[in-house]
Amino acid sequence: MLDPSSSEEESDGIVEEESREVMAIKSKRLHRSSPYFGFFAYIMIFPQNSLKYFFKLKCLLFIFKAVCRFWTQLTQGRITKQQLQTTKDRFESFLKGDTQIVADEAFINAVQSYFEVFLKSDRVAKMVQTGGLSALDCREVFKRHIEKRVRSLPEIDGLSKETVLSSWMAKFDTIYRGDEDPRKAQQRMTASAASELILSKDQLYEMFQQILGIKKFEHQLLYQACQLDNLDEQAAQIRRELDGRLQMADQIARAGKFPKFVSKEMEAMYIEELKSSVNQLMANLESMPVSKGGEFKLQKLKRGHNTSIIDMGQEDENQLSKSDVVLSFTLEVVIMEVQGLKSLAPNRIVYCTMEVEGGEKLQPDQAEASKPTWGTQGDFTTTHPLPAVKVKLFTESTGVLALEDKELGRVVLHPTPNSPKQAELHKMTLTKACPDQDLKIKLAVRILWGQEYSSIKKRFFVLVQVSQYTFAVCSYREKKSEPQELLQLDGYTVDYTDPQPGLDGGRAFFNAVKEGDTVIFASDDEQDRILWVQAMYRATGQSHKPVPPTQVQKLNSKGGAAAQMDAPISQFYADRAQKHGMDEFISANPCSFDHASLFEMVQRLTLDNRLNDNFACLGWFSPGQVFVLDEYCARNGVRGCHRHLYYLGDLLERADAGHMIDPTLLHYSFAFCASHVHGNRPDGLGTVTVEEKERFEEIKERLRVLLENQITNFRYCFPFGRPEGALKATLSLLERVLMKDIVTPVPQEEVKAVIRKCLEQAAQINYQRITDYAKVEVEKTLKDQKDPENVANLATPAKKLEHVIRLAELVIEVLHQNQDHHAEAAVTRTGDQSAFAWWSDLMVEHAENFLSLYGVDMDAALEIQSPESWDSFPLFQLLNDFLRSDYHLCNGKFHKHLQDLYAPLVVRYVDLMESSIAQSIHRGFERESWEPVNNGSGTSEDLFWKLDALQTFIRDLHWPEEEFAKHLDNRMKLMSSDMIETSVKRTRAAFESKLAKSSRSTDFRIPLSLCTMFNVMVDAKDQSAKLCAMEMGQEKQYHSQIDDLIEESVKDMISLLVAKFVVILESVLAKISRYDEGTLFSSFLSFTVKAASKYVDVPKPGMDVADGYVTFVRHSQDILRDKVNEEVYIERLFDQWYTATMNLLATWLTERMDQQLHVYQLKILIRIVKKKYRDFRLQGVLDSTLNSKAYDTVRNRLTLEEATASVREGGMQGISMKDSDEEDEEDD
Repeated sequence: MLDPSSSEEESDGIVEEESREVMAIKSKRLHRSSPYFGFFAYIMIFPQNSLKYFFKLKCLLFIFKAVCRFWTQLTQGRITKQQLQTTKDRFESFLKGDTQIVADEAFINAVQSYFEVFLKSDRVAKMVQTGGLSALDCREVFKRHIEKRVRSLPEIDGLSKETVLSSWMAKFDTIYRGDEDPRKAQQRMTASAASELILSKDQLYEMFQQILGIKKFEHQLLYQACQLDNLDEQAAQIRRELDGRLQMADQIARAGKFPKFVSKEMEAMYIEELKSSVNQLMANLESMPVSKGGEFKLQKLKRGHNTSIIDMGQEDENQLSKSDVVLSFTLEVVIMEVQGLKSLAPNRIVYCTMEVEGGEKLQPDQAEASKPTWGTQGDFTTTHPLPAVKVKLFTESTGVLALEDKELGRVVLHPTPNSPKQAELHKMTLTKACPDQDLKIKLAVRILWGQEYSSIKKRFFVLVQVSQYTFAVCSYREKKSEPQELLQLDGYTVDYTDPQPGLDGGRAFFNAVKEGDTVIFASDDEQDRILWVQAMYRATGQSHKPVPPTQVQKLNSKGGAAAQMDAPISQFYADRAQKHGMDEFISANPCSFDHASLFEMVQRLTLDNRLNDNFACLGWFSPGQVFVLDEYCARNGVRGCHRHLYYLGDLLERADAGHMIDPTLLHYSFAFCASHVHGNRPDGLGTVTVEEKERFEEIKERLRVLLENQITNFRYCFPFGRPEGALKATLSLLERVLMKDIVTPVPQEEVKAVIRKCLEQAAQINYQRITDYAKVEVEKTLKDQKDPENVANLATPAKKLEHVIRLAELVIEVLHQNQDHHAEAAVTRTGDQSAFAWWSDLMVEHAENFLSLYGVDMDAALEIQSPESWDSFPLFQLLNDFLRSDYHLCNGKFHKHLQDLYAPLVVRYVDLMESSIAQSIHRGFERESWEPVNNGSGTSEDLFWKLDALQTFIRDLHWPEEEFAKHLDNRMKLMSSDMIETSVKRTRAAFESKLAKSSRSTDFRIPLSLCTMFNVMVDAKDQSAKLCAMEMGQEKQYHSQIDDLIEESVKDMISLLVAKFVVILESVLAKISRYDEGTLFSSFLSFTVKAASKYVDVPKPGMDVADGYVTFVRHSQDILRDKVNEEVYIERLFDQWYTATMNLLATWLTERMDQQLHVYQLKILIRIVKKKYRDFRLQGVLDSTLNSKAYDTVRNRLTLEEATASVREGGMQGISMKDSDEEDEEDD
């Protein structure tokens, strides 16, 4: 529906009385359903930005281009420098233990690494400076950072690694958030996202005022003077603009002033495209809904007779009939209260009813007569343009026989859109049953519709907008829902006219003319005429804009202040605009401007504004900005290729200035331009201008340079793999840029050659940066130490080596980051790597080039090291541990160089260590005191520690080349075997020598040195299993040979010790052998004793010999049991000791089989045998060994001798082979 009002305030329609021949027309304000409906009309910085703002404003006010030709994406809020510092402080507080967050050591280590590597990185600071870092980036980097750590953790029963990962991320969120309430943070994020996605019309106004530098009062002048709040005016303006564009297309075709195309045949196509685009916009405009407040239904447009109110229409192809227009209106009736009701009792019930003619009847709640108030609203729908509203007042009847309630009064209203909206008092028509004379009812009746109409007593006229391009003036009769007559305004031209004599009912005239036919209209005042001329002007779509006559303006001005108030408010703002020099923009014809140039500036300024807002946009426009820019291009015919070419140019300039631009965005625009230039019609345009093609080639070259530079500086353009997927998108875009056309794919080898060259340069750049960083660290250290001699110390081999080791740490860190964040750039979320499967190979080449640059400094540092210095091995271990863990770099070029460099050093080191250990063994055993040290002696402990340390060192080298690693292993095992063999032999020799020098009597006590030698053998056996053991299947098992040698040596040592024990027993037996019968000593001893016993008391020989031997045995057993570490050897020694000595006793007794033992001999032997048997049984010697044949022989002989001696003079004096308690007590 048309809306001629230009006031900012909502105005009501006015019903005007009119004569039979003149119509008076007034209006009602229109409402739209969409917040963006009619939102596109303003844009230039005086004068440029005001003009740009003027066109942009018009675009914002009336949106009818439904198809969006551009792209946008969701963005995250950017992190500022202050927020980054706050985040650092929070993580530092956690690491210091100042928070209440409970965490294990693994999580703390992960956070420490994240803090040092990511948060403190200069690359992150640069991301913040360029506005490309968001909170989501920080979270995703931490998640990627901990995923490998969590996977490397040992499995825990009942706790999955997914649970650990979720727990760690929750703790990270807590640290990142700090003391902030999580609900507030969530609300802020939601509000931020909403402000990005959902913008009101006023917010878009403010956005582009800020972008274009338009002041508030300038906006108000443009807004009001151009009637931008009048959607019907804007729709009419669009119709005029589209018609102007069609006329311009015809002028170009007639004059032949075409743009320069790549082909002459494109000129005719260009005109067709211009008209086609305008026709598409017309179709879109025609499909727009017209109104919400006053609904209509267009049944079907059909050919028919034009029943005009003055019967002057002609047949047309799209002629309206009466049945084509069906109106529908909504009424709101609100009853507030009744006044003057005095005749009824206060408690009597009263109520009202309301109805619209032809509709249903509604009743609000009941009330008491003392307080008849309601405030209830009733809603009605009718098809009558001038409905009758009836409101009646009733009271309940108290009579028993009464069937109906009593009506007190009624009021009948005929509301119009111009009727007051507020509640008013109306005097009611009373019935005979109501004695009250001054009964009034307060109610409000509001009618909602959007048609322009005027009544003439019993008839009235409505200006109906059937669609965006179809308008009609309809004549209605009272109580009729269909028009009596209608006049379709297609083809008419409206203008102001002079007063017509002989016509009654109006003083301000205007007319509508069509091919000589004229319809005259009139109004009672100038304001109504201006409003209706504007409405008719919008409805006809004419190019000529009617201007009010100067004489009429003067007449109105003579009327004083009251007359000035009748002037339309749009005229007032137009005068203000003219005063401020903006009238040229208001009256400007949009078709006469170069919108392509204007759009370039608007787009550039919008991009600058976008890159400086609170979002990490990466060059993407916000949805609101895209919305307005799309509408501007569609409405003003800005070519899509032109738009994208200049957008690409702006993005490239910002990227060169350091801003982070999403390569996906560059790809979208470039693909659009490439498709257009090569004739694929992405937006339906088949014409290509020479300017577009040349500009495209220029942009293509600039884009190629930018992409190659970004790949060369991938660590700094895409730090830590952010933005996500940006490196992959860059590779894809570079491949697209290198294509000659959009059909033929570029050979993969050509793409790889370009990227390989970039990565070669990247290796040099990355290495130069870490060397500079290392130098800065050294300078800072020297500055902190404030030692002038440190400068000279930088050139020493030790400092050079230290510097190279630090460089190696930085190199490994860089390669780790490349692997974590960049090596899998070609892998999609689904794991598909088919698109850029060669990227990994190129990254391996890049890593090798990077390492080769480091290799130069490494070689130089190692060359100046002393041949006797082994401080460089940590460098090998550091590099080798990293390289061997990388599948691609293991045994690569640099790795092999590293092995070739260190292999001679390792061999020399092993040779020197072998010589050193051999010398230490020789010197050690010569000076060995055999004092017990740990599990052996000092020399053996030193030997085994050195061998173990050497093997550990070689093992920790993790030599990657299999053959050399096997050689080193065999060399270590052989060396250990030889060294242990030497130590075993030297120990055995020392044992034999020590034993040979010891006493042969019962005074002999086993020295600790002999036990230490036994322990050396035990330790040697244990160490040989660890130091000499080879893998299964080896040809030679060194530890088996050593074990055999140790067993033989221990066997010999036990034999020597047992032989020593036998010799001591032999010495005891030799002492008692003097008492053998028949010997000279025995006879002399017996004679002397007998002779002397006659005169004196001669003492008999005692048990000292037996007691001395028993003490020796027990002492020896205790020492061996306490000091020797191997139980098996002790048991073996005791078995052999017992067996050998018992055999010796049996042999000694056997030799005296024909002789009777002397009593003294018998007592000694019984004591020795019984104690020996008892002691060895207590030491764990088995009964089978104890009760041997030798023991039986000895026991039987001694038992027999005991029986014989017991009958002799003196007897055995209590000594017997039988066990007794007294003997046990004596032993104790």
